[in-house]
Amino acid sequence: MKEVQKSKFPTTLDAIGQTPIVQLQKIVPEGSADILVKLEYFNTTGSYKDRMALAMIEEAEKRGDLQPGMTVVEYTGGSTGSSLAFVCAVKGYRFKVVSSDAFAREKLQTMKAFGAELFIVPSEGGKTTPDLVPRMMEKARSLAEPEDCYFTNQLHNPDIIVGYRKIGKELLQQVDRPIDAFCGGVGTAGMLMGVSQELRHAYPEVRIIALEPAATAIISGGNAGSHDVEGIGIGFVPPLLDEKLYDEARGIDEKEARRTVRRLAKEEGIFAGTSSGLNVVGALQVAKELGEGKTVVTVAVDTGLKYLATDLFAM
Repeated sequence: MKEVQKSKFPTTLDAIGQTPIVQLQKIVPEGSADILVKLEYFNTTGSYKDRMALAMIEEAEKRGDLQPGMTVVEYTGGSTGSSLAFVCAVKGYRFKVVSSDAFAREKLQTMKAFGAELFIVPSEGGKTTPDLVPRMMEKARSLAEPEDCYFTNQLHNPDIIVGYRKIGKELLQQVDRPIDAFCGGVGTAGMLMGVSQELRHAYPEVRIIALEPAATAIISGGNAGSHDVEGIGIGFVPPLLDEKLYDEARGIDEKEARRTVRRLAKEEGIFAGTSSGLNVVGALQVAKELGEGKTVVTVAVDTGLKYLATDLFAM
């Protein structure tokens, strides 16, 4: 009888990472540095959050904190929940997720499609207000109280940096010249911290710029406010943000970010969401300051397909 061999094909988890990087061709003014954009929407769920979701689960498994039969619990603006729902589906964990009606319907539907049990915390007028994330966190904590639950608690979980350091490693492999600056929006701060650790090891003089919506520019020294940039600008300084690992913080106008999102689609063929537009606005500012001969890198964090039910691409 012929022996049955295990499949050599990878799972969908192995499709996370190794995303392409492209140079902006049309929207960068003359005299500016080159801008390279890493297209993280090539990850399985269309978001860079796949990296952190996989890291949170697998690092917990390695420690024995998460074991078969347990339930994973998280609060999320949408993409982290979609990514965790995907990872939990593949690995066989039950997933309870807390989100809000402030976030894109497509993201909420994606979580449910992967089998998540979704709990909604009502927002004030569909906005991300300073109190929204704390209310979501409190609901998630209550759901995670049973002993058979594992609370990933993304804003306080350093495992996410393990996942995001891989973006930095890939940039060093993909970019065949020195990287002079990296710009990234701050939500959990995991991506900025992970990429900074890798880039500064290779290029100690690289400038790392933290970006946030100008309406809630807490890191930049402003006041908390409401905005519609999903996934970042949470209304308080995230615990994982280490001031030693970035050089400056900038508040970016949300209207300009939205205009840039539409330009990216129509002129560069990059179909991404609002926070990606914010990242590119920041990169454009820094590229103008650095001038020709320099290289600025940023990230298109997720796909524009997640925002088609919003007014982002309304004609």
